[in-house]
Amino acid sequence: MNEETQLGEIRVAFFRRDRRSVRPAREFTRAVMEEWRFRGREDDVLLCVSELATNAVLHGVPPGRGFSVRLSLLRADGRLRLEVHDSGPEDMCLRETSPESEAGRGLLLVSALADKWGVGQRNPGKFVWCEFEAAVPGRPR
Repeated sequence: MNEETQLGEIRVAFFRRDRRSVRPAREFTRAVMEEWRFRGREDDVLLCVSELATNAVLHGVPPGRGFSVRLSLLRADGRLRLEVHDSGPEDMCLRETSPESEAGRGLLLVSALADKWGVGQRNPGKFVWCEFEAAVPGRPR
């Protein structure tokens, strides 16, 4: 089965290059998870969308452009896929940070919280994605 036939629901929202756009991106994500009744991983997903949207605004979106948040519910196993698309260069990587550093931990958080994550190419730019398995009572994450 290809990815398109595995997809259940998809929601996309576009946001301006503005630090104030992170909160609406988080609110959009929360509303979609409520609509889909995706439970048990809400805090993980919301922290990841905050980190990825912040990275897009600070590093990935040239002036005059914006970024989009795409949420997909994968029908086959109930996984939630979060993607943040921007038109910046594809140079996302985990970096060593010093204990004194006040920045540079966003992707470390995403890699710790998400079940899977990665970076894909688009023209122009990239998208950073992460996936979350639905919480099942009695099953450890």
